[in-house]
Amino acid sequence: MKLNSHNEWDRLDAVIVGSIEAYSPPLEMHQDGREVFESALAIAMKAYPEWYLAEVAEDLEDLCTILRGAGVTVLRPSWTETSDYFRTPNWAASGHDLYNVRDLHVVVGNTLIVSASASRPRLFEAYGLQGIFYEHFFDDGFRWVSAPTPSLRGTYLHELDRLPSTLEVTEDALHQRLSRGLGEVFHRLDDHEVMFDAANVIRLGRDVLYLISSTGNRKGAVWLQQALGREYRVCITHTYRSSHLDSTIVPLREGLVLLNGARVNNDTCPAVLGAWDKIYFTEVEPVPESELEFHRDVRLPAYQQLRSMGVSSALNQISSAWAGLNVFSLNPDTVLVHDRQTGLRKTLEGRGLTVVPVRMRHPYTMLGGLHCATLDVVRESIA
Repeated sequence: MKLNSHNEWDRLDAVIVGSIEAYSPPLEMHQDGREVFESALAIAMKAYPEWYLAEVAEDLEDLCTILRGAGVTVLRPSWTETSDYFRTPNWAASGHDLYNVRDLHVVVGNTLIVSASASRPRLFEAYGLQGIFYEHFFDDGFRWVSAPTPSLRGTYLHELDRLPSTLEVTEDALHQRLSRGLGEVFHRLDDHEVMFDAANVIRLGRDVLYLISSTGNRKGAVWLQQALGREYRVCITHTYRSSHLDSTIVPLREGLVLLNGARVNNDTCPAVLGAWDKIYFTEVEPVPESELEFHRDVRLPAYQQLRSMGVSSALNQISSAWAGLNVFSLNPDTVLVHDRQTGLRKTLEGRGLTVVPVRMRHPYTMLGGLHCATLDVVRESIA
């Protein structure tokens, strides 16, 4: 196959869909202690019981069935290393997240960019996708570029220390209502080395939108521009405070973009989208009570127990209700949408789009929706 994808909407021919097989929760600590990690893993896996993993796997397989039915080639990642524990000169970690395959890879034309995540346990996660690119794409030729490996030593993530804007105050109030009182703490990255997730990037053809946030710094944008060269323009945005871009700015086809109206307005919308037709949407469904209960009763106690052992995890995090905007396009006329999002489905249908509902029972606690769990590697697109 020939690697090729210039945007988020052209006809999809091949895609990588995330996997939950042999899932190993990302964990980290600042000293070597393999024995501690073995105990920590047993605690962390309490937050991923067998029934839960089975439902996530079933939903991913249903997604694969929909994609195959549309004539799309579906590829799946796998962790084939002998261990998922490792250490660097500065810290130790274990685990990977092959469910959210969008996070660390982005295809821009015939170039595969492997990002430099600020998440320590994800340092070697790209190994889980390398087999796919060697087997299916390498012989046909493509440009494979990896960002510099970050050291990630010390404290490089800091709580955001500015007052929220008027729009951000509104978003916070909506988030509280849609998440039944859960609050968010926002952070910023240092800029001493390249750090960014591929999910901070949205492709618009020759223009590439890059979000500076808690998962992407300015050096990451500079490096990406250097890696892509003069044929592309990396457009920096500060539109959203938290992490990834794909629940905030979602291009649906050339000239039509779905925007999170709680985070973006006409004053803050990136200039590169100035002439586009904009759908400002805020009426997402609340986070299901079942997900919130599972988070409070199972995940948070495991997080606290791990923390008491000196082990860090992401079990204190849950996606906001805005994950409902995390849609994935099959072509300029067809979009996959979380089946709970009835209001969004009607809105998109009203714009002439064919909407395919997809069941996802745990996108909030898995920290990723449809766009996060998919990586388009072949689209019939020309920049």
